[in-house]
Amino acid sequence: METPEQETEARRGWMGLLARAPAERLAALMDGAALPRFDWLRVPETGGVMVRGRMGGTGAPFNMGEMTVTRCALRLGSGEVGHAHVQGRDRSHAERAALVDALMQGPRADEMQAQVLTPLATEEAARRDARAAKAAATKVDFFTMVRGE
Repeated sequence: METPEQETEARRGWMGLLARAPAERLAALMDGAALPRFDWLRVPETGGVMVRGRMGGTGAPFNMGEMTVTRCALRLGSGEVGHAHVQGRDRSHAERAALVDALMQGPRADEMQAQVLTPLATEEAARRDARAAKAAATKVDFFTMVRGE
């Protein structure tokens, strides 16, 4: 049995994965799945959010700029509620992400994990590793030789 904190952390993980996933890849993974009917709690709407940053990850926060996001919320017939916030203006991406979020909270969680989330996580890790390998190829190690005096 998971604690509420563990459930929150797990949900945060899959919602982040769905938000970062390429929209066309999420659509392809969900293609052919029997998707349930739902009611909109909040239809997909596009707006802006302020993105904040910190120098060096630890400095004082500052406003970097605005980013366009699309958000929505829906409720399945069985009562589960799904939410999504995705970068950009793709309403169908937000809808699919919210639908997976709702399905992950019900009896189809294992199916969604295997069909959608695991492939997305694997592909994201491969992209991250490829980017790290490319950056590592340009790394320069500096060292100082001690002179004998």
